[in-house]
Amino acid sequence: MAPILSIRDLRKTYDDGFQALKGVTLDIEHGEILALLGPNGAGKTTLISTICGITTPSGGTVTVDGNDIVTDFRAARALIGLVPQEVALEPFEKVLNTVRFSRGLFGRPRDDARIESILRKLSLWDKRNSATKALSGGMKRRVLIAKALAHDPRILFLDEPTAGVDVELRKDMWNIVAELKADGVTIILTTHYIEEAEAIADRIGVITNGELLLVEDKDTLMARLGKKRIEVQLAEPVDAVPTALAAHDLTLANGGDTLVYTYDIHGERTGITQLLNDVAGAGLTLRDVETRQSSLEDIFVDLVQEERA
Repeated sequence: MAPILSIRDLRKTYDDGFQALKGVTLDIEHGEILALLGPNGAGKTTLISTICGITTPSGGTVTVDGNDIVTDFRAARALIGLVPQEVALEPFEKVLNTVRFSRGLFGRPRDDARIESILRKLSLWDKRNSATKALSGGMKRRVLIAKALAHDPRILFLDEPTAGVDVELRKDMWNIVAELKADGVTIILTTHYIEEAEAIADRIGVITNGELLLVEDKDTLMARLGKKRIEVQLAEPVDAVPTALAAHDLTLANGGDTLVYTYDIHGERTGITQLLNDVAGAGLTLRDVETRQSSLEDIFVDLVQEERA
């Protein structure tokens, strides 16, 4: 099956010469969740804005289920739902009317049953007659999602969907995204919350300086780039790493009572046995030993730092 979204050599250069996108190429499959990670100014929002027709590309092509975003704009845009980063709602309009209006903008016939279904799924039905200004920040985010889903798009863009909401509401949003995927909606989200991508994405894309560094299956990425960290907790703290352990490239943590050693899980030898022997040989007494798999955040930081180097 052809990808639902196909991006080829997409570029965006502004009048002042700034290159926001530098030849991005990417295919997104039907029904997947892609998380796009990157620091501020990396090009995440520009990429979404260009695909959605808010920004005009300087070069390259984008097709949405075969429809070109420039030559077949209306057909392409009708397949897309966008939840923007900024909350912009008519403050005095009722939730129900706000969502109905969004459906009408795309020329879709009135369907009260469908609107009710969307509002119920997003826990907004009880708020349907409330003015949007009376809603909490989390509820306003839900209204934005309802508006984006009102015309039954096949692709949903979520630009920082949980920015400014508390942890409980963030997890509720993750559940909503999972339900949308179960309904067959393809989801692309940008986020600054690494744990968000780690929790719900099928694939991870990393973008910085307008370039896509990689796009890979989340589990494969973590297995390929992941490292483990071993923490050797000492019975007594030390002021510095003993000279006898210098070859192991250790760091001190927790006030000097923990030696931290990072190793590649795919290496031929981890060096752990030699490390523990050398720790004992240095006259240090162990209290405990713990290991930890590197997180997606660790991997992301390493990738961006390598690009900047």
